Amino acid sequence: MSERDLIDQEEIHSKVLRAGRRTYFFDVRSTKAGDYYLTITESKKFTHDDGSFHYKKHKIYLYKEDFVAFKENVEEMMEFIVDEKGTEVISERHQRDFKKEEHHQNGEVKSEENFTDVDFDDI
Repeated sequence: MSERDLIDQEEIHSKVLRAGRRTYFFDVRSTKAGDYYLTITESKKFTHDDGSFHYKKHKIYLYKEDFVAFKENVEEMMEFIVDEKGTEVISERHQRDFKKEEHHQNGEVKSEENFTDVDFDDI
């Protein structure tokens, strides 16, 4: 591989977004013609039972001619999701340590942690 090819593969500008088990990499790279394009890489960590782990990566290449339409579509989809489902992250409800709060008419907040789990085999 020539020195020029190595330079073409270098990142011009990068940004990292860590989000739980996922990490997103936003990298500006250069084409052979010297123009720039964007790569977006999602890297997700998977842990095996023995404690070892591996990463799965998915990559999107985005070129300038697609920027406007891509941005419009992403913004439209995000607005749709927030309009339909709000900003609460529903998947948090499925985590083991999630404690749902209930608001009563008198303003008192009651948490599910006050609930006693009854096993009907004990009755």
